[in-house]
Formats: sequence, structure tokens, C-alpha cells
Amino acid sequence: MSLARALVCIFLPPLAVLDKGCGSILIVTLLTLFGWVPGAIAAIVICNNSTPRA
Repeated sequence: MSLARALVCIFLPPLAVLDKGCGSILIVTLLTLFGWVPGAIAAIVICNNSTPRA
């Protein structure tokens, strides 16, 4: 994960997971609505652990 992607995960969590699929966007958006920290953590985990799509 690049530094720019990590910063987007921290400051705009739903935007960071746009390319990961609808489920990821929904989960991160809901967590961000409940609190910024859970949304940012979820975005970092999803962006860091996902494999590149072919």
C-alpha cells in the first residue's frame, strides 16, 4: 500500500475502498458514520489485505 493510499484511508475512508467492491464500500461507509476511527481502521485493513484483481 502506498503512502497516498494510506492517507486517503485515514482521511476519506469510503473513497479509499471504491475499487474493492460494493460490500466493502457499504461496510466502510457504515463504520465511518458510526465513528471516524472505525471507518479508517476498516479501510486500512481492507486496502492492506486485499489481493489485486485481474
